Amino acid sequence: MSLLRNTLTQSSLTLGSRILGFLRDILIAAKVGAGPIGDAFVTALMFPNLFRRIFAEGAFAQAFVPAYARTLEAEGPEAAQEIAKQTMRGLFAATAALVIAAQFAMPWIMKVIHGGYEESSESFQLAILLTQITMPYLACMALAALLSGVLNSAGRFVLSAGAPTLLNIFLITAALLGDDQRHTAFLASISVSLAGVAQAALLWWGVSRQKVSLSLGWPKLTPAVKKVIALAIPGTIAASGTQINILVSQALASFETGAKSWLFFADRLYQLPLGIVGVAVGVAILPRLARAARSDDSKSANTLMDDGIGLAMALTLPAAIALMVAPAYLIEGLYARGAFLVSDAQQAGLALVHYGWGVPAFVLIKVLAPGFFAREDTKTPMRFVLFTVALNTVLGAGLFLWFRAQGWPGFPGLAIATSIAAWINAALLFFGLQARGWYKPGGRLISRLVSVTLASLAMGGALIFLLRHQDTLQTYVTYGKFAEVMAFIFMGAGVYALAALIFGAIRPSDLKAMLRRKAT
Repeated sequence: MSLLRNTLTQSSLTLGSRILGFLRDILIAAKVGAGPIGDAFVTALMFPNLFRRIFAEGAFAQAFVPAYARTLEAEGPEAAQEIAKQTMRGLFAATAALVIAAQFAMPWIMKVIHGGYEESSESFQLAILLTQITMPYLACMALAALLSGVLNSAGRFVLSAGAPTLLNIFLITAALLGDDQRHTAFLASISVSLAGVAQAALLWWGVSRQKVSLSLGWPKLTPAVKKVIALAIPGTIAASGTQINILVSQALASFETGAKSWLFFADRLYQLPLGIVGVAVGVAILPRLARAARSDDSKSANTLMDDGIGLAMALTLPAAIALMVAPAYLIEGLYARGAFLVSDAQQAGLALVHYGWGVPAFVLIKVLAPGFFAREDTKTPMRFVLFTVALNTVLGAGLFLWFRAQGWPGFPGLAIATSIAAWINAALLFFGLQARGWYKPGGRLISRLVSVTLASLAMGGALIFLLRHQDTLQTYVTYGKFAEVMAFIFMGAGVYALAALIFGAIRPSDLKAMLRRKAT
């Protein structure tokens, strides 16, 4: 399949999951809201969200797929199956042990990630209980990650992209059944772990249909498995920089009541282009880059990277502009109801505007990192990530404290630090690829990026015009704020599509060529 087809497959299923995710977030926001209970629930989701993004959204798979695919081609399906089986056993044993240890250590863990609340407070104690309930999701995602990698190596993207939908279905059910804030948070936490079991079971069934027989048991650390682990551990860290930075930000945000919830809902919006575009392009491009690297086909590798970056930016930059132009307006229309107030939407918007200008960098990281992973170099991106995580921690803490000293909310400083760290990470990856001779952008990509920027700016101007004429928009859209915001989004998308065609950011001939292009 072509890059565009693989990306569209991944993106369309991810989009369906994200639409359900928005429904889930709307229901949870209305039932749980922002505040001590909301902060406790968001804390309980920190580890599941972190490991879902590390594992299910491709970070582990990006490190595992090249080694598995190389073994499959060089030694055959039996050898690849043995590596997959033993790696899965080792990964599951390690994560299961981590889950068990975390259950006992949770009170001390909370002192780090929820330390802004007193230990005797309801929020602190509830965060301990809810996080203990959600932690088994970690082990389930470890299984799901490896199973997804096996499917992706076989060119099967449907189940791996569609499995996260189960989490949204389980959480929506919990939100509908919840009676009040605490009860809803409790049911939703239980549903997280149940959804993890369902996702792993679905992917296991999918792998078995590919005639790959896997089983759990005590792992055998063969030389081949040790090599996979040696690549996978730094690769997983390398592909998870943004998520680790978010975890650090959430820990600091606990010192402002409600800030964790505000950051969480801002995070939900900017993660949409990252999940739909960045992850999809990264997952789709990796197997093809790995084949090009093994055959020393630098021309194909360059073309793939150009196509990946161009496609990612064409779909991401307009989203980033929209998030910067109308952050509070978007959050208010999508989430402000029930326990989540308009004032909460205004606060969340203070963070979203700064996440917005970081979105292109978040996506570029997902597209550039496979350039290293395809050549089984996972340590270099890991070093970049460790540097930017340290930078994000120091800068975020500094901005948080400085903003508070000025009498301002401190949490927007955490969003600023996260975006700065992402841009530095993306720059390190880009120049690192160039320094090794693994990637050199072509003139066609540069021309396309200029066209995408012009089209995005045209859309931004149209959105500013709409915001200044909200009264007129409300006259024609009479079904409430949610419908008004959806109309705003669709009109912006329409303007961008037209401007993209005018400026040449999207060419029908390019789309046809990418659809026809076969994997080399």
